[in-house]
Amino acid sequence: MNFIFISPHFPHTYWAFCNRLKQNGVNVLAIADAPYDSLIPELKDSLTEYYKVDNLENYDEVYRAVAFFAFKYGRIDWIESNNEYWLEQDARLRTDFNVNSGIKSDSIAAIKEKSEMKKYYIKGGIPTARQIKASKGERKIIAFADEVGYPLIAKPDVGVGAGGTHKIHNNDELKTFFKHVGGELGNYVLEEFITGDICSYDAIIDSKSQALFESMTVWPPSIMDIVNKQLDLSYYVSPEMPEALRILGRKTVEAFNVKSRFVHLEFFRLDSDRKGLGKKGDFVALEVNMRPAGGYTPDMINFAHSTDIYHIWADMITYDKSRLATSNQHNIGNALSLPWNDEFYCAFASRRDIYDYVYSIEDVIKKYREQLVMCERMPEILSGAMGQQMFTVKLKTKEEVDEFVEFVHKKK
Repeated sequence: MNFIFISPHFPHTYWAFCNRLKQNGVNVLAIADAPYDSLIPELKDSLTEYYKVDNLENYDEVYRAVAFFAFKYGRIDWIESNNEYWLEQDARLRTDFNVNSGIKSDSIAAIKEKSEMKKYYIKGGIPTARQIKASKGERKIIAFADEVGYPLIAKPDVGVGAGGTHKIHNNDELKTFFKHVGGELGNYVLEEFITGDICSYDAIIDSKSQALFESMTVWPPSIMDIVNKQLDLSYYVSPEMPEALRILGRKTVEAFNVKSRFVHLEFFRLDSDRKGLGKKGDFVALEVNMRPAGGYTPDMINFAHSTDIYHIWADMITYDKSRLATSNQHNIGNALSLPWNDEFYCAFASRRDIYDYVYSIEDVIKKYREQLVMCERMPEILSGAMGQQMFTVKLKTKEEVDEFVEFVHKKK
């Protein structure tokens, strides 16, 4: 099997995807714009061959790299980056080289455009926030606001994270938004504002749209404010998943016809009753992401469930099943019979250099020495959303998670 991995050096833990593929006997062929000598040894050892391009944004360069690998190694079976930024390019490459193991260009809109996602949610009977395209014009949007109520959230139809989002509280702010966005208006959608935690259904899906592994990550409800106001961030991977989220996650996989992918599907958990959507505690769809959760969340999932999702993902690619049993696979019968391991809360808390904190980095390390699993500076490209200094711990209770976050974030 010939597998082309796009940009496997970022995030730096993505070397593990390549490593597990290699362990399964796959030819791992990498394309990136980083010098070969800058790659960490673990990644170098996992690759059959590496092709450096000057700029991954230059499609012609990347196309030539894929063509070179196809000429040298034969038919390409997979092209993947597991990175939101490159999903559209991945799909174009699969289309141009007739690689049928993933999403192609004719299907990319459904997973990239928030307005297209809504159609699939509705088709699948999955509750989701009501939405209107900004291009409908001010009069229709005011009528929409009268129906769903202010505030509204304006966001790019195609975008990653909370970048470019606006919270609109009244008609005057709506008019200001129209003026501010100007010629980019057609690229925005507006949604009713929903409050509650964001709970993601993170899963590895086989070619029959069945889950080989499932997990829940709980994110703060104010991601937009954390990014725009440069606030501290914390979130955690839960040892358990509510059955209601599991059901909606699987329904979403079915509605979007997901096959052979790692997915990160986001839902609101309502913090109050919401007419037309559900009761407090119900889950409402936010958006789909056809790739793993960002940053080091895949590693946090491993720590929480005492497993190896890189291994499970590589088994999905190679064998279309998981050979590694996990404690949440009570309903999955094709995994190896291994002892179930302990489950934990894996919590992340980060700091920003602009603030003074009561406890030093050394204080945090000393207090949580036994539970600490990651402690490092965040890459610059992620620091705007996630802060500069991160700590990640394994804990047994939600109360311990809250105490950890309070300790890390306490300011002078």
